[in-house]
Amino acid sequence: MNSFENLGLSQPVVEAIGKLGFENPTPIQEQAIPFLLEGNQDFVGLAQTGTGKTAAYGLPLLDLISPDERATKALILSPTRELGLQIADDLKKFSGNIRNLNVVAVYGGASIEEQIRKIKKGAQVIVATPGRLLDLIRRRAIDLRELEYLVLDEADEMLNMGFKEDIDAILSETNEDKRTWLFSATMPREVRNISKNYMDNPHEITVGTANTTNQNIEHHYYLMNNRDRYDALKRIVDFYPEIYGIIFCRTRRETQEVAEYLMRDGYNADALHGELTQQQRDRVMRKFKNRSLQLLVATDVAARGIDVDNLTHVLHYNLPDELEFYTHRSGRTARAGRTGISLALITPKEERKIGFLRKKLNANFTKQNIPVGNEVCEKQALHFVQRLKETEIKEEEMSSFMPSVFDELQDLDRDELIKRLAALEFSRFADYYRDAKDLNIKAGSSRRSNDRDRDYGVNESEKRLFINIGKKDGMDVPRLLNQLHRVCGVRGKNIGRIDLKGVYTFFNVESKYVDDVFKGFSDVVIAGRKVRVEEAGDEQAPSRGKRYGKPRKEFSRDNRGGRKPHRGQSRFNRESKRY
Repeated sequence: MNSFENLGLSQPVVEAIGKLGFENPTPIQEQAIPFLLEGNQDFVGLAQTGTGKTAAYGLPLLDLISPDERATKALILSPTRELGLQIADDLKKFSGNIRNLNVVAVYGGASIEEQIRKIKKGAQVIVATPGRLLDLIRRRAIDLRELEYLVLDEADEMLNMGFKEDIDAILSETNEDKRTWLFSATMPREVRNISKNYMDNPHEITVGTANTTNQNIEHHYYLMNNRDRYDALKRIVDFYPEIYGIIFCRTRRETQEVAEYLMRDGYNADALHGELTQQQRDRVMRKFKNRSLQLLVATDVAARGIDVDNLTHVLHYNLPDELEFYTHRSGRTARAGRTGISLALITPKEERKIGFLRKKLNANFTKQNIPVGNEVCEKQALHFVQRLKETEIKEEEMSSFMPSVFDELQDLDRDELIKRLAALEFSRFADYYRDAKDLNIKAGSSRRSNDRDRDYGVNESEKRLFINIGKKDGMDVPRLLNQLHRVCGVRGKNIGRIDLKGVYTFFNVESKYVDDVFKGFSDVVIAGRKVRVEEAGDEQAPSRGKRYGKPRKEFSRDNRGGRKPHRGQSRFNRESKRY
């Protein structure tokens, strides 16, 4: 196996990472580092989440930059502040033996004045989120004219979050002679367009198969009725006593509710979502990383940047709307060569999504039965026995009172003692599951739901809207998110599921922002057409075995205050990799 010494890295960098426990490079590091050290060509690196991409670009970057110059020579763009902070922290550790080299992280939710002060002191490397970086550029607090290297980390995620126009604006501030390195877990069309539009004949390396998940991850799914979703989640968590994982939800409200339910029911859980302050987010993450929390309930965006190597499970409370999101979610486990399990809770009508994931990700998805009460109790009992066997006995500390203990227990034989210990430990589970029903349902049953809103990912805090622009108008998900932010003042975190069609789009928005959307689009023209927004009626669900569902005429409120019929149909959009 190759070593970092043989990849061409300088001795100070090799010694620094050696102290951190780095021994042998991962495949993406082994292939990328020697090429990037040459520093003379644009680069695209594709590898699954958790395979060491930060070191793959960070180590050669530190060797290529002169610490004697104060100007900013390298810029790393990150989709979220959590990931940005993690990258900056890693680079500071990697450069521990390089004097006068400063790495500065800039991101929203923190004092911009303090960040400006650090930049003015000299920052050869800046790690930034797009929004905060644009603020600094507008204030003329940052100069990118001498930039030599631009790294786009998690490029697919940045586009999914609606940062395309921000990236365009940032790139326009950089010089043409810089080298651009793009790293991504997946390669959707939008990311491919970046490499075509902004990069000069990039050298591309793919580790594994593009758009696939880590082969060390087992993919399981559980079939249940939607009304049993939370009970099924609890049952699965109880079946894995040593679980240490992330539960992914679609919306901030659902994230908070699930976390509160779990805490109420006695689980070590907490929530991570966009409504938390930076101080609250840091507190939650500290507790999770030191394992004071067993379960972290998070939205897709909030979980970006979580770098915990020993997660055992990722649980999908709801499947995400985007293929790429599933890849990023499941990639939170099985990091650094470890194994992990990705579990999804689905209703019967969502089974087609599993088939699509199986095909596109080239992964084996195994249907599991939701454990019944006796199975959970048995698993908990065996876990207790294992803990009992592994418990360390401190003879000296216990010697003074153990004779009294033996005297109290002398009337109990071995079997009776074991039974009483087991009953004391997991009587809570026995009581709870004594009359618990079987939550399993047969595949193919209950295909239709009485709650259509839930089928389209809408909860009580959201409204589903129709807008008369789509793919044929040059619209994609990042552009729509950017329009909603720029025209209506509604941020991407307040937008739910988006279904992009040819000449129209359906999307979810938090109810309190509906009027802002109507008002913002009231006098807007896109691609030569006046934009029309309506509150969506009952979309027709896909018909099994047919490409299109039968369109149905509905009446709904539009942004002109009237009632207007429109046709709505929902089908599986393979071209955009959406469900």
